[in-house]
Amino acid sequence: MSALFEPFTLRSLTIPNRLWMAPMCQYSADPDQAAGVPNDWHFVHYGARATGGTGLILVEATAVSPEGRISPGDLGIWNDAQVEAFRKIVGFLTAQGTVPGIQLAHAGRKASTDAPWRGGAPLGAGQRGWRPLGPSPVAFDEGHPVPDELPEERIGEITRQFADAARRALEAGFKVAEIHGAHGYLIGEFLSPHSNHRTDGYGGSFGNRVRFALEVVDAVRAVWPEHLPLFFRISATDWLEENGWTPDDTVRLAALLKDHGVDLLDVSSGGNAPRLRIPLEPGYQVPFAARVRRETGLPVAAVGLITEAEQAEKILADGAADAVLVGRELLRDPYFPRRAAAELGGRVHNPDQYHRAIR
Repeated sequence: MSALFEPFTLRSLTIPNRLWMAPMCQYSADPDQAAGVPNDWHFVHYGARATGGTGLILVEATAVSPEGRISPGDLGIWNDAQVEAFRKIVGFLTAQGTVPGIQLAHAGRKASTDAPWRGGAPLGAGQRGWRPLGPSPVAFDEGHPVPDELPEERIGEITRQFADAARRALEAGFKVAEIHGAHGYLIGEFLSPHSNHRTDGYGGSFGNRVRFALEVVDAVRAVWPEHLPLFFRISATDWLEENGWTPDDTVRLAALLKDHGVDLLDVSSGGNAPRLRIPLEPGYQVPFAARVRRETGLPVAAVGLITEAEQAEKILADGAADAVLVGRELLRDPYFPRRAAAELGGRVHNPDQYHRAIR
């Protein structure tokens, strides 16, 4: 039996295999129609990966508030129209045997930018833009605006927005919620001393810098059903030589997240500082995930240039991770899980309509 195609159970939820789709922004909601609402692009995009045999699909970073979007084209889950549109997508994924998950996010100081294929530059008020928020008045990069520093009462408001978003995700039918704490977005900005220069209870010491993350986890866990799993995505390192978030910090936080009801850590890296030299190679982030799993016992998913079936299989067989999250390869080939199953002797769900292709 291929390890990649063994089921995986978290709480009462069984995911049919361990080849999952990483959350990848599509920047394709139409702000002229209704901000943050998924449309036909999202239905086809996610539906294709479900018919392709993906065990779990984590829908892209979905904003908990309008100002929490990365771009005007980001998805959101702060109103009923968004919930209703998600229901159609979630229903189709479920019918194909895929577990539907959603990543709940706030972009923080990296909000209000254009789509990457249009350059990704910051957008002003006359370009559908808005003022970004952050833990400290520190711009992400040259040419980016200085964010408004969040007062403590606004931090509590955003925490409640995460909880409200989780409630709405449950109404839409999602079975996994993931809190986005990676890639230099708001929660990750609070974690790192590179972006968090506060001197109050949310800054300075490690305990203060992780406070917001844990408060969001507690708020979401309080409304997310006990029988369903909660994930947290982390950047294991800022890739900075000094004054950044480190792998040691990640292990320390992972133990706390486990105690606060997180069921799996989705381990990525980077995103909180621009123009860094990151040693990109196949599986370059897997050792971070392996260390968390080894030192804390918290289940982990590995991500980062995982493009081959044998590569994914070896990660699991070696005990480096409990699942793999595939990104770019699933953009190239929605049916990568079917191809991997054929190569490794595994099985995936087959729609009745595809019966001619079953060997």
